[in-house]
Amino acid sequence: MDLVEATRDDAELLAEYWFQLASEMEPYSELNELAHDDPADVVEGIAQHHVDGDDTTAFLLEVDGRTVGSVLVREGEHPSRALDRYLQIVDLFVEQGHRSRGYGTAAIECVERLARERGVDYLEVSCDTDGCRRLPSRPHAVVRSIW
Repeated sequence: MDLVEATRDDAELLAEYWFQLASEMEPYSELNELAHDDPADVVEGIAQHHVDGDDTTAFLLEVDGRTVGSVLVREGEHPSRALDRYLQIVDLFVEQGHRSRGYGTAAIECVERLARERGVDYLEVSCDTDGCRRLPSRPHAVVRSIW
């Protein structure tokens, strides 16, 4: 599997993936309530914040030339900490028909390599529902990998 950095040309697909992910998360908390009924309503916002954002990078997950999902990462720092630079997985989405094939795990491994290449101190993945797969089953699980 490869991570391919998304461009503005991918904004519609990214919006569709984000909308599916957000819709799946909506039942778990009132904080997840969607403000839009159609992914087309968020295309420009996705392009501005996910593709053109200074601290975010959107990637498409590609397997044998086919896009099967996306991952959004945010780079940041906590200047008061000894290990201050981090890369956070904000969103990870795998299409329904491609789940349970290891693509999510492979995406996290690719992001881990990217984090090391960027010289960050750790990778952060968080989940705010019991619906997260393969993360500890408790509200707001946070997993940090420190090299």
